[in-house]
Amino acid sequence: MDASPTADPDVATPAMVDPVIRSGAPSATPVSPDGSRLVDFRVVGERSLRLGVYSAAMDQVIELDVQRPADPSVPRPTLYLLAGAGGGEDSATWAARTSTLDFLAAHPVNVVQPIGGAWSYYTDWRARDPVLGVNKWTTFLTEELPPVIDGALGTDGLNALAGLSMSGTSVLQLPIAAPGRYRAVAAYSGCAQISDPLGHQLVQTVVAAGQGDVVNMYGPPDDPMWAANDPYVNAEGLRGVELFLSTGSGLPGRWDQLNGPRAQPGVGGLVNQVVLGGLLEAATDFCTRNMRDRLTGLGIEATYVFEPYGTHSWGYWEDALKQSWPVLARGLGLPE
Repeated sequence: MDASPTADPDVATPAMVDPVIRSGAPSATPVSPDGSRLVDFRVVGERSLRLGVYSAAMDQVIELDVQRPADPSVPRPTLYLLAGAGGGEDSATWAARTSTLDFLAAHPVNVVQPIGGAWSYYTDWRARDPVLGVNKWTTFLTEELPPVIDGALGTDGLNALAGLSMSGTSVLQLPIAAPGRYRAVAAYSGCAQISDPLGHQLVQTVVAAGQGDVVNMYGPPDDPMWAANDPYVNAEGLRGVELFLSTGSGLPGRWDQLNGPRAQPGVGGLVNQVVLGGLLEAATDFCTRNMRDRLTGLGIEATYVFEPYGTHSWGYWEDALKQSWPVLARGLGLPE
């Protein structure tokens, strides 16, 4: 009699092994203290989910893309992967512009990408904006979303953050706002100093690009809210967090090639990437070096990568995420 086929114990088959994917239902449906909750749960791939979480603070449903761990046989930690200025609402996303999800697919970690928050800096704004609406992203990402994700996905409760450009600032703000919520942070091409003239100008430029009014964010430039939300000013709050900060110099490098795999298309696209992207990266390089000096002065350890080349563009952010994985893994209690 022929023996029945048996599964190779060393090969995970997510659709069979993952109880969440197999059942097509969340592990649990917790409600956060303010009433935020899971309202939509869809399996969209062998290891992929699309969730809808109602945010009570913003009174709207936020969609999230989720990639499940390589080995879901036990509870796993969560990496919250934030988008840039477009908030993941456009084509400038980790999934569309990089192979980052393929890289992370080899690791035992839940990857959660919020879709929304364009031009918002993923922070709590003081007032409703006529164009950008109500933004209470700090509340969402520190109080409302994590308990819902932990319950729905059956995680182990350990969290990390990674973000680029606009969210390279946000991922440094969020652990300060909620001590202990995030164990590791990777900031790529961000600017931590937002309350001095340079930092304020960068924030104003990003928000204005989305037709928002930065006064609705933290008030006029001299409002105390700017300093209260400045990671450089409040860097002491990052003590104990595994930190990775990186930036390029602004000079063209290997990803700045005409019609290259990580370049904006065409001559015009390359010019924009090299000129505007070079200026932006030079500014974030200045900010990141200042943040290094600030953290060093406080005796707070971090890993820094200052590349001698590189514009404000996706090829370099993909490289940086891969470089940051050992730091994120340490915070998540995973093998590096």
